[in-house]
Amino acid sequence: MRSHYCGHLNEAHLDQEVEISGWVHRRRDHGGVIFIDLRDREGLVQVVFDPDTPDIFAIAERVRSEYVLRIKGKVRPRPQGTANPDLPTGAIEILGLDLEILNTAETPPFQTDIEDDEVSEELRLRYRYIDLRRPRMLQRLQIRSQITRVLREYLDKHGFMDIETPMLTKATPEGARDYLVPSRTHQGEFFALPQSPQIFKQLLMMSGLDRYYQIVRCFRDEDLRADRQPEFTQLDIETSFLSEEQIMEMMEAMMREVFAQVLEIPLHDPFPRMTYTEAMLRYGSDKPDLRIPLELVDVNDVMQDVEFKVFSGPAKDPRGRVAALRLPQGCELSRKEIDDYTKYVGIYGARGLAYIKVNEVAKGREGMQSPILKFLPDEAIATIMQRTGAEDGDLVFFGADSAKIVNESLGALRVKLGHDRGLVEHGWRPLWVVDFPMFEYDEKSKRWASLHHPFTSPKEEHIDLLDSDPEACHSRAYDMILNGTEVGGGSMRIYRAEVQEKVFRQLGIDDQEAEDKFGFLLKALKYGCPPHGGIAFGLDRLVMLMTGALSIRDVMAFPKTQTASCPLTEAPSEVSQAQLTELGIRLRKPPADTTAE
Repeated sequence: MRSHYCGHLNEAHLDQEVEISGWVHRRRDHGGVIFIDLRDREGLVQVVFDPDTPDIFAIAERVRSEYVLRIKGKVRPRPQGTANPDLPTGAIEILGLDLEILNTAETPPFQTDIEDDEVSEELRLRYRYIDLRRPRMLQRLQIRSQITRVLREYLDKHGFMDIETPMLTKATPEGARDYLVPSRTHQGEFFALPQSPQIFKQLLMMSGLDRYYQIVRCFRDEDLRADRQPEFTQLDIETSFLSEEQIMEMMEAMMREVFAQVLEIPLHDPFPRMTYTEAMLRYGSDKPDLRIPLELVDVNDVMQDVEFKVFSGPAKDPRGRVAALRLPQGCELSRKEIDDYTKYVGIYGARGLAYIKVNEVAKGREGMQSPILKFLPDEAIATIMQRTGAEDGDLVFFGADSAKIVNESLGALRVKLGHDRGLVEHGWRPLWVVDFPMFEYDEKSKRWASLHHPFTSPKEEHIDLLDSDPEACHSRAYDMILNGTEVGGGSMRIYRAEVQEKVFRQLGIDDQEAEDKFGFLLKALKYGCPPHGGIAFGLDRLVMLMTGALSIRDVMAFPKTQTASCPLTEAPSEVSQAQLTELGIRLRKPPADTTAE
């Protein structure tokens, strides 16, 4: 039904007869001449119908927005002064010679030339098939397709095999909640949808397949936010007989290839590297946005002997922290703005936000304003000013609490200040964060939990610390960060059964539970497992960053809402009693609300 896409026509096609099909983007009647902008996935082109062909002109008069048309016509240059330099097809138009209405359309609930925020997201998702007609949404999905093509080409070229792993698997005790699937043939038992193919890709390495990849759907039943979905896509990779250095070099070369081919932008070569400890000290985050020049400065030693217990208490606590954050020209902030930032850090558990306004640093105490100055000796003030590099007009914020709360609150404040104050540098700042702790302490369950996952290998020299000092044990993990977003996380894996058993014990997984949940993996480790490692990239997050979208929902064809529902299909939904009976499931109704109205 067409010889060309609408958006592909240009001056090279002048005087050619062409056939195009698509949707009516806009129809205009200008004094007896009808203009139709016809749109397909590649763009739009202007078609002109004049009354010299009355039968065709009469059909053009009936056309409305979003009608589906097939048009035959002749390409000609636009009249002088009417060219549109903003369109790839803006120098030409098509003189309509034949017109067929393939389908009519009701008036759509919103126009296809709107911006993302001009209608509610719920309406856009309910009519997603119309939303996807918008040029911006089309472009995002086209870029997504380009990205996956380049990734596949790179990995194919480097000897990786594309292998599928199961969607119906076994529930695991670690990570987020599983989505469970009841079994009809094994009543009372359940499959789980995979949170990742982690175990299967390790088994593929044990099978001798050496280099694996898969662009795979994963499922996690967790609370949602802008960069999370209950089902998401990741590029999953695993290799044998390579060190972490070799894996990182290969993966950053792949990322440079993607940016070069899709955005025509060069990335750093090589990517800088930073230890987890340094990232937390300087930025309060293990995924720092290096485009923001603000940094946290440790002042624990300065605050240990001050009279102010709000500072001295955390400074003396081995798990506490007192840190400062200098905001250049922060004295411009109003009292209301400072109060708003105080409320903001409260989201992260901070009980307040102390600050010092630096009017004239040379005057010392006399050149500053703050309720906390009376608690600080002159030499402490001087050390803080020198260590933070404060200058006239700056404002220094302070966080004092457990290291976790200080890092999370000041780390988030750093990013917010960077955006609010226009301090974010233009461009792309990739980073590898390495040398992670193996474990983090879970205060709720009062036990150690994996910082990454329980199959992450400890550093060889730290294996003996697994039993004696788990807090000091570091892993062979590496995360790829891009502009403050983790786009990929990976590690070398445990490949010896006795080490895996030690890690399970430290995580509170006893021998019986380990056998029940991972017995097949532990058995496989005893049959000649090679050293191996890998990484998984969040494809949705990567596309979101590269397209400039604000949510991964805007780079997925059919996403869920923040409540994990689909307005388009109205999923999830109830199922029939017959289906439940077949599965051996009986629903338990919530107790009736007897509260008097």
